Parts: sequence; C-alpha cells; structure tokens
Amino acid sequence: MFASVIASPGQAVLQRVERPEPAAGQVLLRLEGSGVCASSLPLWEGREWFDYPQPAGAPGHEGWGRVAALGEGVEGLAVGDRVAALTYRAHAEYDVADAGAVVPLPPSLAGVAMPGEPLGCAVNIFRRSEIKAGQTVAIVGIGFLGAVLTRLAAQAGARVIAISRRPFALEVAREAGAAHTLVMDDHWRIVDEVKRLTDQKLCERAIEAVGLQWPLDLAGEITGERGRLVIAGYHQDGTRQVNMQMWNWRGIDVVNAHERDPRMYVQGIREAVELMASGALDAQPLFTHRLPLDRLGEALELTRTRPDGFLKAVVTT
Repeated sequence: MFASVIASPGQAVLQRVERPEPAAGQVLLRLEGSGVCASSLPLWEGREWFDYPQPAGAPGHEGWGRVAALGEGVEGLAVGDRVAALTYRAHAEYDVADAGAVVPLPPSLAGVAMPGEPLGCAVNIFRRSEIKAGQTVAIVGIGFLGAVLTRLAAQAGARVIAISRRPFALEVAREAGAAHTLVMDDHWRIVDEVKRLTDQKLCERAIEAVGLQWPLDLAGEITGERGRLVIAGYHQDGTRQVNMQMWNWRGIDVVNAHERDPRMYVQGIREAVELMASGALDAQPLFTHRLPLDRLGEALELTRTRPDGFLKAVVTT
C-alpha cells in the first residue's frame, strides 16, 4: 500500500509499505481519507523527543473508509461496511482498528467525508461544557472545533459570543448560529464588550479553543461568577500561568475537556454520526481544504499557518 511518512521535521514523503493485517478482534480498513489534526504540529515542526522517520501513516487518527477484512472473533461488522474509526496510522491507504473503535456510517452519509475523531471530540467537549438553553456562551477561537461547538451551543438554545482573530472565521460562526461576533484583537476591549452584551454579568460558559496563553487568559476574564471555563485548546508549546486569584474569587469551575478514554472518543463519534445523519450538524463546509495523500506535508503546513479561508484539511486516498 501507499502511506505518507513524516521522514523528518517539515518533510512528508509517500512510500510503498507492507499492508497491515488485522489481528484477533481487529478490522482492516481501506481508508477513503483522514483528517489532519493540529495536535500533529509538534511532530511536524520537530521536537527533541520525537524519532524520525515516523511509522508509516502516523500520526493520522481521523480516518474513515470501508471494512476490508475482519480479524478473528469480530462480530457486528461486515466487509464493505462504510465506517469511521479511531486508528493511529490513518495517513495511508489501509490501517487496522480495534473492532470496538469502529463506528458504522448510515447510508444517508454516503459520500460524506467523516473524520470521526475530531467530530467526536467536539461532541464530548460540548457534553462536558453542560451548556443549557438561555445561557450566554463565549467561544474563544473559531477554527473547526470552535465552529462545531458554536453550532451545538446555538442549537441547545444558548446565546453564543464567538471570538476569533479572522473575519472569515467570524462569518463561519455567524452561519453556525453565533448571536454576536468579536474580533480577537484587544484584550480589554473584548472584555468590555462582553460586559456590555451581558449587563456586566459575563458568561455562564466560556470555551477556550485556541491552545495559547492569551486566549486562555481572555476566556477566564469573560467567565462570570459560578460560571464554567472549559479548556478545549491543545496546549503543547509550554507551561501556562493562570489567574488563580480571579478564578477563586469568582468561584468558577474549570474543566479540561480532553478525553483520554478511547471508549469516550468512540461514544462521541457515535453521537456525531447521529447528529450528522439527522441533519442537526453539517460539518462538510468546515473541511475547507482537501488534498491527496501525497500532499500531506502541504496539508500540515496549512494547518500550521492557517491562511484566510482555512478551517480544516483532509487528505484522501
């Protein structure tokens, strides 16, 4: 099979490698494509603790496709079933997955790109945010994740304040149901504007979806008393400082919304599939860049630089 290999920092090459075989309890997937995740950027940029070249297909974990073969003991799936799955070397033509990490896709989603892991991640973050109708919810950072969360929060009956540095992203947020949009340019101007929009009460929920210090600071500042600050950003470039005095004084709850139990990832994927099948969620416009497998490096660079018009890239086989 062909697989993309990150040979060194900033270099991805297409190689012909041996196709994996499913062990007992596993399935072999013929992948249609995989999403490109921002969590892969440290590996792409290079860190001293990574080894190169990386295994073929790594670190792809957002694959979808069809079941090509079943390992011993697998039940409830059949060759040819179209599925989303949680795997770990999905930037390739084939990958294996534990049968319990495979989610069948209904016929209504035929032909639809379905990188299940990021959609499931958004659903899980939404669940842990405990957003309710009538609340004011600030979402700091409108990329793919922030856009999906905007849609879910608006559908739940919340008033969403979307905050992003890119006018393009703010337009996406408006289309997803945001009631207000603010350019993320000046910290105290944004705080003052949120105070104005909330009669000085600030937000019952604030979701930080960037992964940098300043957006985290901002999200804390606009979380009101007894509110909930939800950390959805992927903070991987160093330590963080927090204003614990303010967090204490306001009595806010702070939730790290990243799941680590694979079963919860899969449950989130199942719920995301149901939302898409029902028409409650349409993620397709958010996959703004689609590239072939041999252009994974370009997709990762787009993810790193985030040019105007970019939300999320997928690579297809």
